[in-house]
Amino acid sequence: MLGALAIAGAGRSLIDGSAAGASSAAANAINGIPAARTPAFHSRPDLRIPGLAVDVDTGTTASGLIFLAPYGGKHGQKGAVIVDGSGSPVWEQPLNGLETDNFRVQTYQGRPALTWWEGKIELGHGVGSYVIANGAYEPIKRVQAGNGLNGDLHEFLLTSRGTALFTAYAIRNADLSSVGGSRNGTIQDAIFQEVDLASGRVLLEWHSLDHIALAESYWPVGKRWDYVHLNSIDVDVADENSLFVSSRNTHTIYKIDRKSGEIIWRLGGKRSDFELGTGAVFAWQHDARSHPGGVITIFDNEGAPFVGDTPTRGIVLVVDEQAMTASLQSQYLHPVPLQAASKGNVQLLANGNVFVGWGAEPFVSEFSASGELLFDARLGAGYQGYRAFRIPWSATGEGSPSVVAKRDGASGTELWVSWNGDTRVVRWLVLGGGGSGALKSLGTFARSGFETAMRVDGSPRRLVVRGLDAAGRTLGQSATLSL
Repeated sequence: MLGALAIAGAGRSLIDGSAAGASSAAANAINGIPAARTPAFHSRPDLRIPGLAVDVDTGTTASGLIFLAPYGGKHGQKGAVIVDGSGSPVWEQPLNGLETDNFRVQTYQGRPALTWWEGKIELGHGVGSYVIANGAYEPIKRVQAGNGLNGDLHEFLLTSRGTALFTAYAIRNADLSSVGGSRNGTIQDAIFQEVDLASGRVLLEWHSLDHIALAESYWPVGKRWDYVHLNSIDVDVADENSLFVSSRNTHTIYKIDRKSGEIIWRLGGKRSDFELGTGAVFAWQHDARSHPGGVITIFDNEGAPFVGDTPTRGIVLVVDEQAMTASLQSQYLHPVPLQAASKGNVQLLANGNVFVGWGAEPFVSEFSASGELLFDARLGAGYQGYRAFRIPWSATGEGSPSVVAKRDGASGTELWVSWNGDTRVVRWLVLGGGGSGALKSLGTFARSGFETAMRVDGSPRRLVVRGLDAAGRTLGQSATLSL
């Protein structure tokens, strides 16, 4: 699949043909087209996280919903959100007083599960824990870091071994005089752990200060110096006894022995063991992922500080561990050059497309393997997100459907119904009646987005709304509403 990838985003490849309109549309998005608007649902007024404002959609994207954890924004509500291809919310989980990051679907105990980090952000890293939720959106496990540490937002990876890999940080006293700092300085020790999910036992704990020299860092020396800044961990698909770890502030991907913690090689940075070909050099990167055939995908921030006017990009490298060379196989650039100072990710999709979350820049995009922009959308005003994913997901909603109603003069009744998280309801059946006795059908209505507006004749005293699937089976029913 990857062998046929062209280098996209170079020269004229993203402004010729069908992509020309995409470039213009993205420019308009930056220069004035409104971002996604804060929703206003009658049936769930408590949910106010914007979805996406879709600017480009060719109708040829991969299947799946989009998983985000936006924060910031003019109205301040933040949390996990799933949106559909139109940008409309499917599920929202606002968190008051806490941040949510790294929200996606993973496999837990053989089944798809939602996972995310939640906590507070201090000194550029997270202080919190990790949540695993089932297909009914019910949290079923909370994972904590061991040995007195706190779980960091940058990574939470469930493995086939029944373990979790995640990052953590600790502040240490250190002599920084060798790199121009104080003899009595402070430094952030970047750490990762592998923990057994069943027992919580720490199987591996790795410290940057034991393995990465201070001189490898490109980050300016300062108080509580973040000299490494680990931001992703992945299992080598060719050898599960090795891990790939991304260090933003050394511009390096480290291959690490999963048992001993020793560094096997360095890709990029000041001490690279590889010769990097034309276009293969990266800087301030995030989200290094292993794929078959020696392929590594990287979100190449190129900032901050920015490397000249080089735009942020998603890249696909082919790494030859025999010849010790790394070559650029493809790159993906937003049609309006972006410079993401932080965050971001690249996801290879099952159909060969490439999905990019632009991190500190409020965009998500999907490209064909050859580089054509297939989808581009913008978060709500002032929002940004750490990572974004397109993943297949099917679920009935959490709890039961929510419904509100009001009289429409003397001739009818208006209703609004939603079911937070549901992907399976096709039609809504409204049942109504008097103050007592059986309820009868007042009509069925095609589902329309997160919230469906309906109108029935008459003035029923009691109302119930049922969600039906394509075969007419009841998936869920609201509580009885008395008017």
